[in-house]
Amino acid sequence: MTVTKADLPVTTASNEPAGETEPVGSARSERLSALIQQHGALAVLVIVSLVASFSFDSFATGDNVGNMATSSAFLAIVALGMTFVIITGGIDLSVGSLFALGGVLAAWGSRHGTLVALLLPLLVCGLIGVVNGLLVAKSRLAPFIVTLAAMLGARGLLLAITDEGADTFLIGKGSFLAELGQGTTLGLGNPVWITLALFVAGAVVLRRTRFGQHVYAVGGNEDAAALMGAPVARTKILVYTLSGLLAGLAGALNAAWLASGVTILGNGMELEAISAVVIGGTLLTGGLGYVSGSLVGVLLLKVIQNVINQIGSLDSSYQQVVSGAFLAVVVIAQTWLGRRRQLM
Repeated sequence: MTVTKADLPVTTASNEPAGETEPVGSARSERLSALIQQHGALAVLVIVSLVASFSFDSFATGDNVGNMATSSAFLAIVALGMTFVIITGGIDLSVGSLFALGGVLAAWGSRHGTLVALLLPLLVCGLIGVVNGLLVAKSRLAPFIVTLAAMLGARGLLLAITDEGADTFLIGKGSFLAELGQGTTLGLGNPVWITLALFVAGAVVLRRTRFGQHVYAVGGNEDAAALMGAPVARTKILVYTLSGLLAGLAGALNAAWLASGVTILGNGMELEAISAVVIGGTLLTGGLGYVSGSLVGVLLLKVIQNVINQIGSLDSSYQQVVSGAFLAVVVIAQTWLGRRRQLM
């Protein structure tokens, strides 16, 4: 049988298998999903800020922006440590109590000099973080239970130091510690610059170091990380230690800003930090997260609170309602985006 040229199949663009174009669309959809997850909070922050700037004359003023930045700095430092913990698939409920404890210890230690005032909260809160990490990593206890116990223990230690809250330790005016918390540089409060430096360092550690790779690996799949040789237990201990250290540092800076160690601070701060981290694009299930996103999440929460204050007719309870609604929307969006990626 003779095969002629006419008998051969003609290959045209329309005859190409449809599947060859699908990976391109899937890749684009995946990139779009990742872009929304990483920068969605930033887009919302920009929109809310622009609307507030046109709606309220006092919103975009230098004083208001400076106050928002300074008040955001302390929560942002706590959220930075929480970011590392959540990326590993954990949770730290003790940071609010450690924040308050750090402030009281700093104010108490200021009577013995600035060095003691800064080192004491770092030492105590960091040690509590180490204990949390050891119990989670070595004893394989649930992070929720371990850090809940640490939250209660730190609050009890705080009450013991302050005689059930009856004693308030003050930080002397004119001291270096007070200047660290209340002073300004280039128009911004010193706590803001410290926070920015910590976030730059945190981003470098998370993205450019082996420890950062281990953090992502442990959160992505702990068993696979162990098989690849990642030090799973050590990584968990380090992230909880870091969380404790940063919570203590934030408390110390806040005490320096207020010139006193206020015992009632920190209540619910752990939930605010978790909300900011999740709103910023970090998955509660671990394995994916962004330091920059956590900072955006903090700023978004603070801007919303400020807008509610600008309205005037709404009380502070609406801040929690709006924050909770944002968190619910973000978690739903994350779940939806995660399922889309699995189907691609």
